[in-house]
This record gives sequence, C-alpha cells and structure tokens, in this order.
Amino acid sequence: MPKMILIVDDEDDILFILKNVLSKNGYSVREAYSGEECLEIVKKERPDLIFMDIMMPGMDGWETAKTIKDNPKTADIPISMLSVKSDPADQKRSREYAGADHHLTKPVDFSLLLQTAESLISANN
Repeated sequence: MPKMILIVDDEDDILFILKNVLSKNGYSVREAYSGEECLEIVKKERPDLIFMDIMMPGMDGWETAKTIKDNPKTADIPISMLSVKSDPADQKRSREYAGADHHLTKPVDFSLLLQTAESLISANN
C-alpha cells in the first residue's frame, strides 16, 4: 500500500506539479485547497505526511498545522510547511507555534521535497 501524502495549497499549479512529482515516486496523493478542507480530510483519512502552504484564504497553514498537532488523535502526523515565507522568523513560527516537523521553501527543490517525504514518513513508522 503506497504511503499517502496530503498537499494543502490554494494554487492549482503547485498542487498539479507536486502531485505529479510525488505520484511518479510511488506516493498516493490527496489535495486540499484550504486549511478547513485539510482538517476534513485528516478526520476521514489519516495521511502519512502533510505538505502545507502557509498563506491561504481562511485558516492559514500555521493555524491548520497547530490544530492538527494540538489534537492527540492527529498530533503524530508529520507536517512540513511549504511556503515562499523563508526567513528565520517564519521557519521558527512553523516549528514553535504550529508544531511543524519541517519547513521547505518555494520554489520547490524536488529532490529535497522527496528527501523530506521519505525522512518524515520513515521517522513516523
């Protein structure tokens, strides 16, 4: 059974590219366009990893990640933020406030994306 990765981003182009890269590397991929949609999917299906954008309409990625990490039933799902927000303060907020396990920056380095996916999924099994 392939590991399932949930990509949360409000940009169709990003979702399309990431889904293609991850699918071609053996992952099952689900998509969500908002933090609220992400939380609904997490309730019904348990992803092995979440790649989460920060800047989205409605609930932003930090709030969404914090909600997932604050819930004992979902706290162990690894989350990597994936955002153009790349300065140290943003990375610190991803880790300390949102509880994210990792922070990747856009534009996406696909080899680093795949390394991160493998590392976070392996560490959680």
